[in-house]
Amino acid sequence: MRVGYRIGMALLALLAFAAGESRLFAAGWQPSPGHTQIPIWPGAAPDAKPVDGPEVAGTVVDEAGKPRLVGAKPWVYVDKVSRPTMTVYSPQGRNTGAAVVVFPGGGYNVLAIDLEGTEVCDWLTPKGITCVLLKYRVPCVKVGPYRDCLTALEDAQRTVGLLRSQAAQWHVDPRKIGVLGFSAGGHMVVAMSTHFEQRLYPSVDAADKESCRPDFAVSLYPGHLAVPEKNFALNPDIQVTPRTSPTFLLQAQDDPVDPVENSLVYYSALRKAGVPAELHVYVKGGHAFGLRPTELPITHWPQLVEIWLAAIGMISK
Repeated sequence: MRVGYRIGMALLALLAFAAGESRLFAAGWQPSPGHTQIPIWPGAAPDAKPVDGPEVAGTVVDEAGKPRLVGAKPWVYVDKVSRPTMTVYSPQGRNTGAAVVVFPGGGYNVLAIDLEGTEVCDWLTPKGITCVLLKYRVPCVKVGPYRDCLTALEDAQRTVGLLRSQAAQWHVDPRKIGVLGFSAGGHMVVAMSTHFEQRLYPSVDAADKESCRPDFAVSLYPGHLAVPEKNFALNPDIQVTPRTSPTFLLQAQDDPVDPVENSLVYYSALRKAGVPAELHVYVKGGHAFGLRPTELPITHWPQLVEIWLAAIGMISK
């Protein structure tokens, strides 16, 4: 078993949330006042799996009961999500028409809902970009050796199509809808960029007739893209074509959870297929840093994304 995988499992074990390991919120996760969670499915979600109890959310703490900090701040997880929702954060001033659907990470076991979710919206909306935070189903049944989570991908496909079908309502340009995700969410960004020709579920309404192809994709410290047993070849479930979404990739060379090869092999495949792509690899940064500032150069990645979005015509320079 590779070292990165062992460390990743250790981190996820930390998030298993046995008694005393987290401070729980009473009613699962709720967005800030003025925002409403919108169910993405009109009825039961397809391929629903039993979940052991109601949704829970909490602040991760250490063995001594003190919050585990990232960027000197605690962070919140969500577990046992059976009712996926989207929460729309609209710009209050200038609106570029661009929208980003955000996939928090968490190993497809939990969601880092603030560190890799709401804090992204706090960054994007002042830039005139609509942010749609997807609370997708976790934990999920892993399929095959690459930890693909098909129910989460169904939720992601549904959300992009739903947003595109309601673009006028949310003041979004349907030709400027992208996806952004971290870690496992970064893997789902890639899955969305390469699995849009056909839905994984039967159509439920007109929203499922809309394209779920992202117009752009931002994948941050992604996992599950490279196969170490095959000398870090690209995961064969990821089939890159010239229609794959233009992509921005970022990862640290010292990432202890998802080795940097995940970004490298995917970038190589994008380049061979002629897909516009930008790759940034930093010496230090680790994993799961989100947008929280540190003394490391990698902390400036949001500005790089803004420059890239302007360069590909999604926002104005």
